[in-house]
Amino acid sequence: MNIKVIPPGRAWASALFLGCLLFAALILAACNSSSSPSSSTTAAVNVMLSDPATCQAPTGPFSHVYVTISDVQANVSSTASATDSGWVDLTPNLPSSPRQIDLLGQANNQCFLATLGDTQQLQPGSYQQIRLILAPDSASVSGSACGSSANCVVLTSDSSVHSLLLSSEAQTGIKIPSGQIASGSFTIAAGDTKDLDIDFDTCDSIVEEGNGQYRLKPVLHAGEVNTTSTSINGKVIDNATGNPVSGSVLVALEQKDSTGVDRIQMSTLAGSDGTFVFCPLPAGNYDIVIVGRRTDGVLYQPSMVTGVAVGTTTGNVSLYLPANTSTSTATLTGSVTSQNTAMTGTIADIQLSALESVNSTMYTIPLPPTSTQSSATLALETAASSSCSQGTDCASYSLTLPSGGVNAGAWSSSGVALTASAVWASYVVDGIAFVPSSGGISDCSPSEMQSSSLNLAAAGPFSLAVQSIAFTQCQ
Repeated sequence: MNIKVIPPGRAWASALFLGCLLFAALILAACNSSSSPSSSTTAAVNVMLSDPATCQAPTGPFSHVYVTISDVQANVSSTASATDSGWVDLTPNLPSSPRQIDLLGQANNQCFLATLGDTQQLQPGSYQQIRLILAPDSASVSGSACGSSANCVVLTSDSSVHSLLLSSEAQTGIKIPSGQIASGSFTIAAGDTKDLDIDFDTCDSIVEEGNGQYRLKPVLHAGEVNTTSTSINGKVIDNATGNPVSGSVLVALEQKDSTGVDRIQMSTLAGSDGTFVFCPLPAGNYDIVIVGRRTDGVLYQPSMVTGVAVGTTTGNVSLYLPANTSTSTATLTGSVTSQNTAMTGTIADIQLSALESVNSTMYTIPLPPTSTQSSATLALETAASSSCSQGTDCASYSLTLPSGGVNAGAWSSSGVALTASAVWASYVVDGIAFVPSSGGISDCSPSEMQSSSLNLAAAGPFSLAVQSIAFTQCQ
């Protein structure tokens, strides 16, 4: 199995295709047997870690993000707790020798960052839950780049080192539930040898708290990959000039979830030559949504290519400037509140996205990159404040988005033809609540809430107030 890890809501490096900063082959362990099982009745698995980060120096806020991995485990039960039976140790060498890895390090082949173990034998089955366990902040790590801490971030601005605070990751592990595993599970039959990739979304997984400390709010995905055909690539150009965009371009890879909404699975920055690559990827078809910001701050209209298969290229994809560049941006401002069943305030992690309907399907429009906002979605943590309404914790936000509508087209081997879906954008702000530092466990009831539709028009400039998104019955 190759394990690819991705953190929440924040790459920037000009490394090849800036796409895939990934961990290389980790290996799965045998299932609780003192003797080596027969290869005819077991399967072999390699575990790998990857991260297509968007928050990397020189343009991003972080020059390094170090985490120390102490184990990787899997279970066929989607509901098993950390203390339940049935967990398979995929990396039996790590508990005694934890491995510190720079999530923003140079990938050795544009996909994988490091090898954490050797190929292991594994009992056949459908594994519906994976947990990645990090060493506690206080753990002693030989040669640690974090000084006295096991996990840390290094800021681009002044090279200062800051501990990366953990919650339950050192005890129960970062949970990757079936909903965040491609096809719902990692299934392997007797005699198979497969690669499982865990994608750690570093940039979306780091939250700067009000006290200046940094906390890990992990976002991970996993899925089977084919190490010989695992990528989607392409090139983004300015339609008016035919050249790469003079500015920054963020490319998001999306797939529909169980509700039919296209959600971001990965995001990356296009290189200075306009090229981008996503790897490794589980087999399947993906949609690509692209946003760009010119050096003078003008936002391009989003471009979208649907139905792109792994192992193919989009070719050149154009970005279009709006007719009136002085009204190219829309700013959506609002607040989020959270409370528990006792109707008192409680902390919740919130992921905010901007959704837009194109051809009757809701797609996520990634946030255009800035010097302070490097992730495709916005991560918030509600907290107690005098500004909160009674009985709630709260957080305020501001989203800057393109005012122009999406230019969309289906993938074709002969090239992509884009058509304008609308002159002006119409957004819905989508909020999903998670248990703090759980790695993606839903919180509150309901766990997802959306604003009413926010329709733009030719009158700009656009600055719209969004109704408060209120989460209730949170943990």
